[in-house]
Amino acid sequence: MNATGDAIAAVVAAHGALRRQRLLRSGIGGAALLVALAASSWISEVRPDRLVEGIGGALDYLDRTMPRATGEGVVADLREWYWGLGRWVVLLLDTVVIGALATLMGATAAFALSFPAARNLVQSASLCFGTRRVLEFARAVPELVFALIFVFAFGIGPLAGVLAIAIHTTGSLGKLFSEVNENADHGPIEGLRATGAGWLQSMGFGVVPQVLPVFLSYTLLRFEINVRGAAIVGFVGAGGIGQELYLVIRQFIYPDISAIVLLIIATVTAIDLVSERLRHAVIGRENLS
Repeated sequence: MNATGDAIAAVVAAHGALRRQRLLRSGIGGAALLVALAASSWISEVRPDRLVEGIGGALDYLDRTMPRATGEGVVADLREWYWGLGRWVVLLLDTVVIGALATLMGATAAFALSFPAARNLVQSASLCFGTRRVLEFARAVPELVFALIFVFAFGIGPLAGVLAIAIHTTGSLGKLFSEVNENADHGPIEGLRATGAGWLQSMGFGVVPQVLPVFLSYTLLRFEINVRGAAIVGFVGAGGIGQELYLVIRQFIYPDISAIVLLIIATVTAIDLVSERLRHAVIGRENLS
């Protein structure tokens, strides 16, 4: 009986010690997090008093971008607000095309590089290491930096935007695709190799059928991101609606700012809804199979 009581007491004591240790670790981690947040706020000058002071200025800026009623009716006011709708729609289509072409180019390159970047699919460690570093470089450099370089090289226009977004897309999707490849079932690959299939055949018939639905889902998601990115790179002369938005911001044409921003939001929302349906369809087919 004493032995049993001693054992229970030992377990209780061990549990208490473990609990105190966990509490200590949690306390240290929480304190370190608070210190890091405080240091980050101080370095970045994010202070509550400045935020409160800036709210008024932000609201004032938004108020200036709102259209003013002319007293001639809603239709007349909308016509006055969206006086450049025809031109803006054309520029929006340019932005969507830039995002679509960049997505296609980037996804194609990412697809090709994702296989040598997967550790479980290549025997050469140096090839895998080098491919991963290339993908890291492609996604580490901001799109705006690439856009500035290509604007300098090729001049102002959509080409710079397409190339900048395509390179960044290659790096981002390449990482995601390679991680999907690393989770692929090795059974089909081993079966193909046992029949004498080469590396390309093993990848094409053993891996691609498994990962293609997920690849398509990631690509559609990236397309949404790239349309937004295409609007941003336009600020540095890379074409699309962003170039027009930057112009009206520089010239303080406030109503045009809100009109263009609302058009961009509506376009991105429409693309998001369509892409979401397509992604669900792709994932649904995958689950059914």
